[in-house]
Amino acid sequence: MNRPKSTIVLCNPKSPSNVGAVMRAAGCYASEAIYYTGDRFERAQKYQQDTKNHSQTIPLNKIENIQTLKTSKSKIVCIELVEGAIALPDFKHPEQAIYVFGPEDGSIDLSIVKSADHVVYIPTIGCMNLAATTNVVLYDRMAKQKKPIDHDALIKKSRDVNNHLKIDK
Repeated sequence: MNRPKSTIVLCNPKSPSNVGAVMRAAGCYASEAIYYTGDRFERAQKYQQDTKNHSQTIPLNKIENIQTLKTSKSKIVCIELVEGAIALPDFKHPEQAIYVFGPEDGSIDLSIVKSADHVVYIPTIGCMNLAATTNVVLYDRMAKQKKPIDHDALIKKSRDVNNHLKIDK
């Protein structure tokens, strides 16, 4: 069986800080790559919040056509507040997913939504920003995989160097 993998596509992102935070989320939840469309991000300054330097291990590349990422095994999953979408708690993530996120100040192009294998929304009151949305989707994906985890080892590997807390059991 292939190991589950995810790719992120950001549609015309405008905020370097949000792209940096998406880079961090991609690193935390083991996404394979990040792509973006549009020109706004390139005109903005370099992403600022990639505090774990995930940009050194996770590719961030511009792409013109999202469909070129699709393989016979991957599924395109648009994450958008759109009527008729599946609520995230009810969604079963595909093994190989290409998650497409809209811009902070707009929507995913209708042609992309129509060509998607799934359209999913996060049931919130109001909308979240790009980075928060990405984190919630990738966490949901990880949580639903139900893989065995050595929690103490994961905590030791993941925490900041100044954190050595331990609960005596």
